[in-house]
Amino acid sequence: MYSIKNHVLHVEEVSTAQLAETYGTPLYIYSEAKLMEQLDEIRASFLDAYDDTHAAFACKAFSTKYMCRLLEKEGFWLDVVSGGELYTAMSANFPAHRIEFNGNNKSIEELTMALEYGVGRIVIDDVSEIELLESLCKHHDKKVKVLFRITPGVSAATHDYISTGKKDSKFGIPLNEEVLYPAIERAILSSELEFLGFHFHVGSQLCEADTHQAALEVALALILETQKRFNYVVPDLNIGGGFGIRYTNQDHPLHLSAFVKPIMDRITDFCEKHHIKRPHISMEPGRYIVGEAGLQLYTIGNIKTIPEIKTYVSIDGGMTDNMRPGLYGAKYDAVVANKADLPKTFKVDISGKCCESTDILIKNIEIATPERGDLLAVFSTGAYGYSMANNYNKLTIPAVVIVKGDQHQLIVKRQTYADIVSREL
Repeated sequence: MYSIKNHVLHVEEVSTAQLAETYGTPLYIYSEAKLMEQLDEIRASFLDAYDDTHAAFACKAFSTKYMCRLLEKEGFWLDVVSGGELYTAMSANFPAHRIEFNGNNKSIEELTMALEYGVGRIVIDDVSEIELLESLCKHHDKKVKVLFRITPGVSAATHDYISTGKKDSKFGIPLNEEVLYPAIERAILSSELEFLGFHFHVGSQLCEADTHQAALEVALALILETQKRFNYVVPDLNIGGGFGIRYTNQDHPLHLSAFVKPIMDRITDFCEKHHIKRPHISMEPGRYIVGEAGLQLYTIGNIKTIPEIKTYVSIDGGMTDNMRPGLYGAKYDAVVANKADLPKTFKVDISGKCCESTDILIKNIEIATPERGDLLAVFSTGAYGYSMANNYNKLTIPAVVIVKGDQHQLIVKRQTYADIVSREL
């Protein structure tokens, strides 16, 4: 994916200096080869290895029409969590029957959109959503497939802000018997809903598989209990996503098969033991597909040295185009892109240009001696950079470029100042 020629970092066969000159900075850059590599890995470890499966890309990681078209062509599904993500998918002519609608507070307008478009399934996040969805289905003369997102009550080895499977979570239906089982029975008996089964998601950036295994045991017990209580064979199980990637050398992500094989082996053994037909199994990778495929490119500006303390190297972006470091202390690696193979002897903090003390992109990183006008490349920024981009301090949202071999193409135009104020009256 990366190479260095004449000291300059290249994405596939394209110079980052050329990309900066053509499109300006800050800039989001994606390698299509790396995207395809990750999709091929999911295919090899999951889709082709096991019958009756599908993988839905979690659009929250990177929702653009380009991404929707690529995933449609490659046979993947989409997992959306808002009307905006759904609209983006439909504007790219993505087949609605391969869309899952997730989210903990879907509005009436969003659910109506989902029904009118004919999405493949809706993931119910709270029991109150059952009545609302039934009412909307009756009004629009629709029937919809649903899964229940459960809160499995497991804690993931990740930052607390991205751990979603613990008992005290805003996501999912709690396992309390008096809450869950009446809801399951209602969905099974409903003439408006087709109850498919269960969904869990235990957290993000996971580099061990234990939490998935623990959540799976909860889901399997529910499948068995549902059959015993209601004589209903659950046809579907969604195991979520959250598979970790490499941001820095301190990260040691698992191969996808290290998550998938134990899960699928356990499901197979369980179903054979209890004489249950194995359900359709799906997953929702997002970061795993796009994270390492993305790079952010900045231009270095002020370089401020505080004697005997540190040096701040300021860039022309920051927390408006990468919120994660300020949001939950995410860590990244970076190089001076036009000095990519020069010795890294200068320890600095990379600071953004926002009027916030928390706008520090990377702390205590060693880079080649920086100068104003140099380019800084930050690696593994393909997930949640563009998705979380904002206009704090009235900064514009960067452009997005895709690189394929020696070709490059703009897939999202850079926002302008006129764009920012266009809705203001």
